[in-house]
Amino acid sequence: MMKWAEVIADKSLQDLPYKIELDRYGNILMSPASNRHGRLQVRIASLLERLLGGEAISECSIDTPEGVKVADVAWCSPEFLARHGYETPYSSAPEICVEIRSPSNSEEEIRFKVGLYLEQGAKEVWIVLETGSVRFFGPEGERSESSFPIDPRPELSH
Repeated sequence: MMKWAEVIADKSLQDLPYKIELDRYGNILMSPASNRHGRLQVRIASLLERLLGGEAISECSIDTPEGVKVADVAWCSPEFLARHGYETPYSSAPEICVEIRSPSNSEEEIRFKVGLYLEQGAKEVWIVLETGSVRFFGPEGERSESSFPIDPRPELSH
């Protein structure tokens, strides 16, 4: 059973063109990411920092009961960072966790990750399609807009 520190230290895994996560048994899960996916990560992180302050982290590792999951982007308030710093993986989810849905992601897989991030303390989870459309989720379910003072849709849809 692999631990997250072992994954990070394993030089054979460092330059793979895949997002790496662990399941609850310590097995490595990999999913490919496109250049469009990477560009959306940068745009979302920049938007979050510009409009909300705090800090955005790409490829943010979060320990969950189902293993270490990696949000494509996460936004951390100064208060979150004061409590957790840059622990790896985070024991609690940052306030906003963002998943950019790739063609290889099923709706079931995405909904499962939304639930895990919310259970670990995220206030909101965004699902972004590669087209730039965004869905927002909170503990009560899907929302029509973000509960944070931000609307990423106009900037991501082009």
